[in-house]
Amino acid sequence: MFQVALTGLLTGLALIVAVGAQNAFLLRQGIRGEHVLPIVLTCLVSDVVAITAGVAGLGIVLERWPAVLPVAQVLGGLYLIAFGVHAAMRAWRPAALVTGEATALTPGRAVLLTLALTWLNPHFYLDAVLMLGTVANSFGTDRWWFLGGTLVASLLWFFGLGYGARLLRGLFARPKAWRVLDSAIAVVMGTLGVGLLVH
Repeated sequence: MFQVALTGLLTGLALIVAVGAQNAFLLRQGIRGEHVLPIVLTCLVSDVVAITAGVAGLGIVLERWPAVLPVAQVLGGLYLIAFGVHAAMRAWRPAALVTGEATALTPGRAVLLTLALTWLNPHFYLDAVLMLGTVANSFGTDRWWFLGGTLVASLLWFFGLGYGARLLRGLFARPKAWRVLDSAIAVVMGTLGVGLLVH
């Protein structure tokens, strides 16, 4: 049982620790110290729902109705490109991090943005539902231990990234650092978005 849970933990970390739209957004907000807890919880709850659904058998449903994924690809691709353009605009005119700075991003908008970056990404379904669901079900009745391990991986990663990012605040007190980060986010989002559209 412990071995299966450990396999779930390591597999979950291998999939989640990647530069993607969701992680880039969480990193940016963690550095700024804005709405970190609602974003982390939204990421975590999304993983709980999707991975649990995959372990419970939703991956089989997606395999039988593959038309769902192309629709998510187009919507996700367009959204990621728009997000990348917005990041590029921020990189064009970067600002230094000012503690207590007013922001247009409300907690509700931060949660909605996180939901969009998560659920409009077809790779989320492929990784969380199909791949993890398939691997988990290969363990038979021990699949729930595998699920537990993957959920611990999500918990450790999202809280670690969201709250660990604040250690970079000193670096991001300079506009040049924001230019580099937002440029990287723009490239990642744009590349992912174009990749989804042409795939």
